Amino acid sequence: METNYWHQLTDGRIQCDLCPRACKLHEGQQGLCFVRACENHQIILTTYGRSSGFCIDPIEKKPLHHFYPGTSVLSFGTAGCNLSCKFCQNWDMSKSREMDTLCATGSPTELVDAAKRYDCKSLAYTYNDPVIFLEYARDIAIVAKQQSIKSVAVTAGYISPEPRVEFFKNMDAVNIDLKSFNSDFYHQLCGGDLQTVLDTLLYIHHETSVWLEITTLLIPGKNDSDEEIKALAGWIAKHLGCHIPLHFSAFHPDWKMNDIPATPGHTLSKARQLAMAEGMQFVYTGNVHDAEGGSTWCPDCNALLIERDWYQLGHWGLDENACCSQCGYQLPGHFDERPGNWGAKRLPIRLN
Repeated sequence: METNYWHQLTDGRIQCDLCPRACKLHEGQQGLCFVRACENHQIILTTYGRSSGFCIDPIEKKPLHHFYPGTSVLSFGTAGCNLSCKFCQNWDMSKSREMDTLCATGSPTELVDAAKRYDCKSLAYTYNDPVIFLEYARDIAIVAKQQSIKSVAVTAGYISPEPRVEFFKNMDAVNIDLKSFNSDFYHQLCGGDLQTVLDTLLYIHHETSVWLEITTLLIPGKNDSDEEIKALAGWIAKHLGCHIPLHFSAFHPDWKMNDIPATPGHTLSKARQLAMAEGMQFVYTGNVHDAEGGSTWCPDCNALLIERDWYQLGHWGLDENACCSQCGYQLPGHFDERPGNWGAKRLPIRLN
């Protein structure tokens, strides 16, 4: 698949302009992401129409807690990534150098047809970072919009300004993985930079209508200090707004960080309290069983608005206008009159 974000250098190499890495490639070479390559003196996307598999998930698993709760989402990814996180929790796909990983195929029309057939509210571009398969995600999102299917991106937000505009204009909701609020962490553990991600967050909030939620994976001893959590939450509250849902997720030992212990539940609970003390109204815990931290509470009267037990919804304290049934507070986000009933099911599917 031909792409647009590249230019030719004076030494004959082709520079990919999708992300700040600016990979400079000779004919036949691939970028660090593995899926964008130099062929016939241009950058092509080698994974267009190919996937590591398709699965129907609860929307809460993305995680998105204020975007049509209880509904199902058809999730898929490809291979490769433009970051090199040593703690990657989906490394078998994002770090894959084997095209055999992409065992499934699906055109944009086939994917949207499947979403409609299984009554999914949304399509999620996830598992590996969708910015590296921008053209594939874009084409699917365009077809999805025509069929009233929402598009959800789960991404680290490591993308350059020009392609950033094209990518996010086709999305309805996004969860940005803000890996840390420390520049050294990004350089040493992710091979990227913090400012690019902050710029993406500012762009989404100020320049688009995309619904935004943020996730930070807390790694013991790496990005879980009180000072960093307060700085992260304070920046979000000041620059994006206190209403942005913020998720703190538990790390488990994986990829190149098997020597780090799993994040204890009390670390997530403390982080939640610290972020709320900085003014954040909707702070959630993830990858642990924490009904209080997973549920949505009214910031005005503290009533339980949406009860969650893992991915299963319980009490629903909103009226048909997504307002608190006790005090009338308008909950920010996108909601149907009644919640979906997909629950915690996970359903792998085949398109053909």
